[in-house]
Amino acid sequence: MAEAVVDNAPAKADGKPPLFGLSFLENLSEMTMLRQVGLMVGLAASVAIGFAVVLWSQQPDYRPLYGSLAGMDSKQIMETLAAADIAYTVEPNSGALLVKADDVARARMKLAAAGVTPSDSNIGFEILDKDQGLGTSQFMEATRYRRGLEGELARTISSLNNVKGARVHLAIPKSSVFVRDERKPSASVLVELFAGRSLEPGQVLAIVNLVATSVPELSKSQITVVDQKGNLLSDMAENSALTQAGKQFDYSRRMESMLTQRVHNILQPVLGNDRYKAEVSADVDFSAVESTSEQFNPDQPALRSEQSTNEQRTASNGPQGVPGALSNQPPAPATAPQTTGGAAATAGAIQPGQPLLDANGQQIMDPATGQPMLAPYPSDKRNQSTKNFELDRSISHTKQQQGRVNRLSVSVVVDDQVKVNPADGAITRAPWSADELARFTRLVQDAVGFDASRGDSVSVINMPFSAERGEVIAEAAFYTQPWFWDIVKQVLGVLFILVLVFGVLRPVLNNITGNGKKQLALAGGDVELGGMGGLDGELANDRVSLGGPQSILLPSPSEGYDAQLNAIKSLVAEDPGRVAQVVKEWINADE
Repeated sequence: MAEAVVDNAPAKADGKPPLFGLSFLENLSEMTMLRQVGLMVGLAASVAIGFAVVLWSQQPDYRPLYGSLAGMDSKQIMETLAAADIAYTVEPNSGALLVKADDVARARMKLAAAGVTPSDSNIGFEILDKDQGLGTSQFMEATRYRRGLEGELARTISSLNNVKGARVHLAIPKSSVFVRDERKPSASVLVELFAGRSLEPGQVLAIVNLVATSVPELSKSQITVVDQKGNLLSDMAENSALTQAGKQFDYSRRMESMLTQRVHNILQPVLGNDRYKAEVSADVDFSAVESTSEQFNPDQPALRSEQSTNEQRTASNGPQGVPGALSNQPPAPATAPQTTGGAAATAGAIQPGQPLLDANGQQIMDPATGQPMLAPYPSDKRNQSTKNFELDRSISHTKQQQGRVNRLSVSVVVDDQVKVNPADGAITRAPWSADELARFTRLVQDAVGFDASRGDSVSVINMPFSAERGEVIAEAAFYTQPWFWDIVKQVLGVLFILVLVFGVLRPVLNNITGNGKKQLALAGGDVELGGMGGLDGELANDRVSLGGPQSILLPSPSEGYDAQLNAIKSLVAEDPGRVAQVVKEWINADE
């Protein structure tokens, strides 16, 4: 008789295998309670994990609607999103409101249309509208007014483009009637800027002027502007020289850009794009010069004024005394003349105003009047003339405007010309001729306003350009795109489900439902082998197993009698019912 052991499931009379459900239930009922509970828990966990993976792979990508909901009504936001049929969720840890990545822009537009915008927490002059209690002190009134003024200034500053929020602190001292105790007010401004933004010196100066003109007797030097990082911004506005230098630099750059654009406009239609490079350097003089000149022309004198004086004085009495030193001498002794000169003596003795006598001693008559002519009285005459001449002159006052160009330097490099052979389409490169470069030079000179007296220089040079003209920016990798990770999530979910079904659930179900088929097959085969055991000894050394939930391998006859005896003892101890069934089959087979 063959050394074989068959399991305890008898073959059916009709030779048909049991149904799947019945076989599964029969095999499940033969397991121990612990194994049944573990199997059911494992199946339930596998199904739950599968559903979780499917939901995870189908879950859309959620993004924050706003970086911060500070100053916004969360209830109003949720009602607006629900009315617009936009799905949203709230992140439990941070409390951020999340919407689908495709709906972020639409959600923000809906909120803006509904008037849901961030509002500041600053309190302005509306604080004065609140009812004040009876007996409010003057200090509380002044404090409320200062608080309202600080809030209004903060709102105004926050309206700037780069400013996210602002806080203003005013130190307004109490007015005093004593001049020695008078103190000036001061202010400090804290601005919160958006990420990656900064304030220009002009904007800082605008904030300083805004605060200074809003508070009486507040000077700009008493205002401090600080950003959220602790950087002092108001010192940039105080340095007027540095600010002026920055404006001058910007003016120079704008002028150079304008001239470069002119060169581009004149060369681009001729040479094409990326076939030339042009740079302009402008030497700009920002010094303010005032000059006054006065010039005279001596060849064209002109009489400006003339003054003439004529004086004549006649005295009625003759001179008294003898002028000079002789008047102080005693008179000389008188002497009688030796001869009498008749008419001469008489004429020499005539006094001024007396009738004139001729040589005969007769009076000289004036023929015009018929009256005797009188001896003239002594007189003084003075003539004075003053003439003023004006020379031709010209006065000019010249004030040179700041930003005058002292010198222009223009550099243009031109790539080799490309020629295409119409016969075979071959492309060849050849340098430009000297005449063509000269024409390009004249075009550039006229475009920038070339002035040789100013010392301007224009250089147009032909040089072959390099094949690699710049760093090529690589396109973003496909795995960095949002759609790629959505696909990856879905693929991973499908793979996990397949592994779970074919790697875990299917082997377990096959193990449970396939044992009944194995038992039937082994039972029928063992009966046949029992009848054929004496024909040959091919199965003498085979190890036969007993089917069932716990299959037991029996040793072959070649392993020795002790090994076979120990195996049968173990089998009888573990499952005596199965051993009894096998013995029963043997007896029935012998009959």
